[in-house]
This record gives sequence, C-alpha cells and structure tokens, in this order.
Amino acid sequence: MISKGPVKRKLHSFLNEKAIDLDFKEKNKAKLIAKLVELLSKSGKLKNKNAFLRSILERERLGSTGIGNGVAIPHAKAGSIKGFALAFAKSREGVDFGALDGEKVYLFFILASPVEPVGEHLKILAKISYLIKDKFIVDLLRQAKDAKEVIRIIRSHENPRK
Repeated sequence: MISKGPVKRKLHSFLNEKAIDLDFKEKNKAKLIAKLVELLSKSGKLKNKNAFLRSILERERLGSTGIGNGVAIPHAKAGSIKGFALAFAKSREGVDFGALDGEKVYLFFILASPVEPVGEHLKILAKISYLIKDKFIVDLLRQAKDAKEVIRIIRSHENPRK
C-alpha cells in the first residue's frame, strides 16, 4: 500500500543493502542507467523494470541529472513503482555523465517514486541534495568499503547528534 501522507522517513531508511553497489564499472551512460535500474529492482519495489527504465531515460533526455561534485541523481516517477525506492552506486574511475560542472561522476543515487503523492519525490531529492552538498560526506561515501558503511554515513549525517 502506498502512503498518501508526507514522507517523514529518513533518507537512509529508503536504502536497502542489496541496492548498493560499490564497484560499478559501466562507462556508457545509457547502459549505466540500465544497470542502476537493475540495482534498484533489488529493492523489490519496481513492478515493471522496463517501464521504469523508459521513464528514467526520458527524464535524462530532458537534462543530465549529474548535479556536480561528482554526484548524479537519476530519478523518475512512474505508475510501476510500489513505493519510494532508492539505490546507491559508486564508480571508482568516474563516468562522463554530462554533469553540470563537466566533471566525472563517481556517486549515483537513483530514485524511483510513484506518481502520487506529488511533492514527496521533490522532498526526497532535496534530502539527497542536502546530503551531497557537503564535500566531506561525498568524500566519505567515495571511500566507503561496504553497504553497511554507506548507510551508516548517511544515517550519521541525518542524525548528527547520534
């Protein structure tokens, strides 16, 4: 069941260890996005991987989701999503993703959202953007050794006193 209320969960709660890959090797942007969708499907929330892949490629044609600082956030809303899903991948060598700053992308957050509720997709994107605007956090994520560490880094940034 998809909640109609606002998303109040923390960003780390959308991540599943199975949907984290710290050794992404793909260099071709379209193939990389397809592999990110495959990784995201491990969350169990994609009803139709191909439909979501079409949605996310269409979104990427509107403009690169490579936002700079070595990070990209490919994202899309689709009717084939059972709830909000997030995956994370790291490329050691970096990928030419057409980022706004012209630099390679090393960290990828891919977000799948249902069509409704409308504003929640943007709220989650804002949480990711807030997280990665901190170069220290980006560096920690680039150095992360396993999925548990990625989740711990994100959790500690969201709960700085804990």
